[in-house]
Amino acid sequence: MKITQHASANTLTLTLDGELDASSSVLLDAELAKPETLKFEKVLIDCQRLNYISSAGLGVFISHLQQFQDAGVKLVFFNMQDKVHNVFEILGLDALMTIVPSEAEATAF
Repeated sequence: MKITQHASANTLTLTLDGELDASSSVLLDAELAKPETLKFEKVLIDCQRLNYISSAGLGVFISHLQQFQDAGVKLVFFNMQDKVHNVFEILGLDALMTIVPSEAEATAF
């Protein structure tokens, strides 16, 4: 799993490339836990190249969700492949998290 970061004035975009499983979720957790992450208005998660997500990967997002909400940071997922989106839907996480089809919609959110 490779995580690429791009920051603009008020938005941090994390691009996930590969499989988000138990071992790679540690890397993602470290990225989301950085104090500077909470200084952005939006954290966008580009899932275009995310091929797989395990329960450990989902757990990372769930564990940071309240912290982001408390800090007023919007967490928005975009470009999610159908098979990954289905996992979010089956678990009802699409009701807790913002998932939009494109980067343009994520930026506008």
